Amino acid sequence: MKVEFYSSRSGCMTRLLLLSIAVMVGAWLLPGVEVTSFWAVFWTAIVISLLNNIIRPVLIVITLPVTAVTLGLFLFVINAIIILMASAMVSGFHVDSFGSALLFSLVLMAVNYLLELPNKYLDRQDLSRSATPPPSHADDDTDDEGFTPYEEIKD
Repeated sequence: MKVEFYSSRSGCMTRLLLLSIAVMVGAWLLPGVEVTSFWAVFWTAIVISLLNNIIRPVLIVITLPVTAVTLGLFLFVINAIIILMASAMVSGFHVDSFGSALLFSLVLMAVNYLLELPNKYLDRQDLSRSATPPPSHADDDTDDEGFTPYEEIKD
């Protein structure tokens, strides 16, 4: 039985819940980030999710040369900009500075990674159980060891 958290109807809510947990952990860990209520956490998760889906791709395209020169490290700056935009949009969510936003984006990334590990592990386990052995190729042009003439190494 395959467990899929994100492909069902509740997949969006599951992602928002994971992002909300990440926002709470980030606000708890970092002194420059403040969240006043649970609803502020939930709205922050919604706004960050929307900004990541709408604004982030545009920013990535615009800053592509800088991102290429910095070998992708400029994406952290884009993430911090998204966090600062969310801070400006959501009342009850406040980030003091750009540095706090940068650290907050790193914490969000780490917490989201840790929270999604069980889903990745369950998917990998399911794939290993459902793997079927390859069909035998008795009619193919192979020798006894299963190599085709092009794969066989001759001395």
